[in-house]
Amino acid sequence: MPHLKLAFNLPIQGVFTYWSDLDIPLGCRVLAEIGRRRLTGWVVGSLIDRPPEIKDIKKIKTIIRAVDSDPLFDEKFLSLAQWMADLTLCSLGEALACMLPGGRREGKGITDGEETEAAKSVEKLTTEQGEALDAIKGSPQDWFYLYGITGSGKTEVFLRSAEDSLSRGEGVIYLVPEIALSHQLVDRLSERFRDNIAVLHSGLTPSQRLTQWRRIQKGGALFALGARSAVFAPVRNLGLVIIDEEHEGSYKSSSTPRYHARQLAMRRCLTSKATLIMGSATPSVEAWFLMNSGRLRRLELIDRPAGGAQPRVRIVDMRREKGVLSQEMLKSLSAALNQKRQVLLFLNRRGFSYHYFCPDCGEDILCRHCSVPLTYHKSRHTMLCHYCGHRRLPPESCPNCQSLQMRAAGFGTEKIEEEIRRLYPEKRIVRLDADTTRRKGVLASTLKDFRNGKIDILLGTQMVAKGLNAPGLQLAVILAADTTMNLPDFRSTERTFALIVQVAGRVGRFRPDGEVIIQTYRPDAVPVEFAANNRIAEFYEYEISQRQMLGFPPHSRLFRLVVRGKAEERVQNYIKALTKALSQGKNRWELLGPAECPIGLMAGEFRQHLILRTNHFDHAHSALKTAIGETKVTSGVRLEIDLDPVGLL
Repeated sequence: MPHLKLAFNLPIQGVFTYWSDLDIPLGCRVLAEIGRRRLTGWVVGSLIDRPPEIKDIKKIKTIIRAVDSDPLFDEKFLSLAQWMADLTLCSLGEALACMLPGGRREGKGITDGEETEAAKSVEKLTTEQGEALDAIKGSPQDWFYLYGITGSGKTEVFLRSAEDSLSRGEGVIYLVPEIALSHQLVDRLSERFRDNIAVLHSGLTPSQRLTQWRRIQKGGALFALGARSAVFAPVRNLGLVIIDEEHEGSYKSSSTPRYHARQLAMRRCLTSKATLIMGSATPSVEAWFLMNSGRLRRLELIDRPAGGAQPRVRIVDMRREKGVLSQEMLKSLSAALNQKRQVLLFLNRRGFSYHYFCPDCGEDILCRHCSVPLTYHKSRHTMLCHYCGHRRLPPESCPNCQSLQMRAAGFGTEKIEEEIRRLYPEKRIVRLDADTTRRKGVLASTLKDFRNGKIDILLGTQMVAKGLNAPGLQLAVILAADTTMNLPDFRSTERTFALIVQVAGRVGRFRPDGEVIIQTYRPDAVPVEFAANNRIAEFYEYEISQRQMLGFPPHSRLFRLVVRGKAEERVQNYIKALTKALSQGKNRWELLGPAECPIGLMAGEFRQHLILRTNHFDHAHSALKTAIGETKVTSGVRLEIDLDPVGLL
């Protein structure tokens, strides 16, 4: 009877040994009892003889049954899972759980249910596109960064490179930040690559995801398209990995294991001797630094094949304005509508108002579970926490002084929509945010209507800043450029800059008369000024020099440790113990904190964080692993380990 080594989705290091009556191969799932629970585990190894560390043979349990008849992964995939587990300091089982589909049985065929638009392959590339494609073909196994303005034809270079790899029988993985915001691309690729493509996204049921996984695994599809987790797709003979909009924060996982798809893509390309192509109009600061150092090969696209031009950008100083909508902006908006053109209004804040308070005593209405104000949603007459989901009715009187003068302050997309409808009652106005896109298909149909000119004014949050391509769009307005700039995060300047450039990039793709208006209370701020004047390279030089002066990435590596729990004293005691265990850095690392997180209370749990900064990654990583192992975990307290964090809230 063989012994199986199993890994479970538990925060416990190591694997577990079980008996089996069957010879179950590596990569299959089995149902087994661990403690008093029945859990699904993955077979990660087997032994003929009893493991020497187990003295009492009676303690070895027998598996209940096998789940799979065919393996889900092989030795190479297992090696990748172990590498990720070691890097992110999670268990092998936790790594496998995030990499593999969860369905037990394969589902029915997957259909989108929507009519796809025909994919028009560009017949003739521009000189820049041709040179970029030749460079990629001429240096297989190299790592490239396709840097170009929005609308410069990066996607066509990606697709031609994919076609070249597929023609040689090589597999392709194409990553996008969010499938829900990439309908145009999905339609384009599905039509162009037909039956050779598999689309992986969160909208699939576990069974459908398993079906796609098996299809890729068996060679039924050599092209895998999807968001972050598609980087694990088991494509055969991997030859190319593409990361579109590389700068997007959604490529970083927000739960254990906290991996970055860029790191996993680099690892897969390294072990498979595959080509890596990343691309964006606003590369991450780390990627720009790697381009400057020569570790990424830069390929540039500066022209727009469709014949458009860079839009004219104006900054409006809101300190001189009385309302939310500046007079200059309203004048331009009216002019665009009078020309039968379309307008995009961007505000990365949903709801009606984000501040509900008492003007008499200053009392704020906060979430009872989080240290953040509740956002008022007028359409539902509800106050909602955007972090934990807690909701309540707006109070009729102040809970502190019983005043009846409660007020809503600040503005969100709901309030802007109300004002715009009042000013332009005859126009076709649509709001696009998390509140209006709950029903399936609303986002895709709205974007399609905007592309087809059926909407005059589109108002939305970040989902309208990505991938929107409308020939009739003449004016884009960033209503509050300061929103991300004021966050307590060393990446806030970079995010503000990227957001402005990306929104501005929606305009001027087809016609040369595009216009962008940036409303801000800080018109001289670096990200606003540099983005408005298209001083891209200068911004990155400035930001990299600032990071160097402050000792932040890319000039260092960070580990962020977040300790959370319902008992504040236990949280503080545990993070203090971790700090003490890591205090002997010997100039190889520096500790920042511990301190309360910017959002100190979330979902009823107190949160403290400790940041380890180092230029000696291997030493710091090893010391952190040891410290975590030696520091006794307090009951009711949880530790989150985030390597190279993209946010510090």
